Amino acid sequence: MRVFPSGRLCSLRRVLLLWLVPVFVLVAAVSAGAAYWSYNTMVSTFMDNQMSLLADSIAAQEQNLPPQLQPQNAESVHKWGTYVVQVFDKDGRLQATSWPDLAAGLQEAPGFHDLRNGRERWRIYTTQAGDAPGQHRVQVLQSGWFRKHLVVERAGAAIAPVIILLPLLMLILWGAAAMVSRGLREIADQAARQDEHTIAELPLERVPEEIAPLVRSFNSLLTRLRDAFNTQRRFVQDAAHELRTPIAAIGLQLENLRGDIGGGASAQRFAQLESGVQRAQRLVDQLLKLSRQEAATAEPQPESVNLPALLQASIGTLIALADRRGIDLGLLPSELPDGQVQLRCHSADLRSVLDNLIENALRYTPEGGVVDVRVVKDGERFAIEVMDTGPGIPEEFLGRVFDRFFRVPGNDARGSGLGLSIAQASAQRCGLRVSLRNRTDTNGLVARVGFAS
Repeated sequence: MRVFPSGRLCSLRRVLLLWLVPVFVLVAAVSAGAAYWSYNTMVSTFMDNQMSLLADSIAAQEQNLPPQLQPQNAESVHKWGTYVVQVFDKDGRLQATSWPDLAAGLQEAPGFHDLRNGRERWRIYTTQAGDAPGQHRVQVLQSGWFRKHLVVERAGAAIAPVIILLPLLMLILWGAAAMVSRGLREIADQAARQDEHTIAELPLERVPEEIAPLVRSFNSLLTRLRDAFNTQRRFVQDAAHELRTPIAAIGLQLENLRGDIGGGASAQRFAQLESGVQRAQRLVDQLLKLSRQEAATAEPQPESVNLPALLQASIGTLIALADRRGIDLGLLPSELPDGQVQLRCHSADLRSVLDNLIENALRYTPEGGVVDVRVVKDGERFAIEVMDTGPGIPEEFLGRVFDRFFRVPGNDARGSGLGLSIAQASAQRCGLRVSLRNRTDTNGLVARVGFAS
């Protein structure tokens, strides 16, 4: 049997209400029925005893004349339950009554009777007929409506606390479930704040006993995940360091062999080999950057960055690559009145973002294309845009190009698939975010670096 239903009803508070509210209502109904039955028995027994005592005491009076009875009215009879006394002679003729408006004849059988007179109900007690001279038969009546009203009133007074407490208990139950849910949400928020750089076990100080096994299991999972990330970082860093030296040696040997390679097919094969070695060197450099970036856990202090100077330096570093490919690389006029910006990161992180985005644009832009870099205003802040005239990225792959080692299918440009991932991680350390969109005015891509919020 499943405690939690599916769909929108899968909620701790709703489950508690669905299970406990019917129990509360059932308890209230049983209590009301028990109180009504108890008070009905008690009132009937008490009133019947009073009626029989009154009737027997009047019948026991030895006198030939009927007794003098105090007259009653409808209010005292129905509202206050005053007894109506009727005195009959041996032949059943009415001799005296305390309320003449009541037309109820003598009951032949002695004892208690229930009589319905029109819309009114009466409880009647009739004495036995005696043989002594002057003996009367006495009949005492009481309003059935008064008895019912009295029982309901007493039972209602007894069940009233339960009825009042029922919504209060439901409200307390709802509030308690809300506090439990809030505590669980706090645990969930702590888990949601975990990332690959700050994986830590969740505290168990204020965790409910019933939830503690789940949190311990999750902490065990976090520990294994943290160890896996650490192992991955160490592997990437060690592999990059170990590969850097032999690849550099191979590159040096290729430089030495360049003069000994003649023309023709040998030169073509040598160029392919040299291109492969350069690609391996670039991949090792990217892996080293990635490992250093992941190893940096200290919170950077706010730093004032000269943005135009940083852009000029990044463009100056990559201008040689642009010249080799015949690409027009330039910095458009800035919209910022002041070149200084305040960022919570090192200028090297922002430089890494710019280098990767500009280099990425140069590699994917065909020869003779254009790559423009500009700084634009984004509300009260700034944004950097790198625009190229390359093939762009299909819309279905725009969300995946930031994944490590992902390359757009069908693209012939050589790359490691790490540049955009490194750029995004560096931007996030600066409180920035890299976004991509295809150009609408011409072919190409716009890489935008702006504040995350």
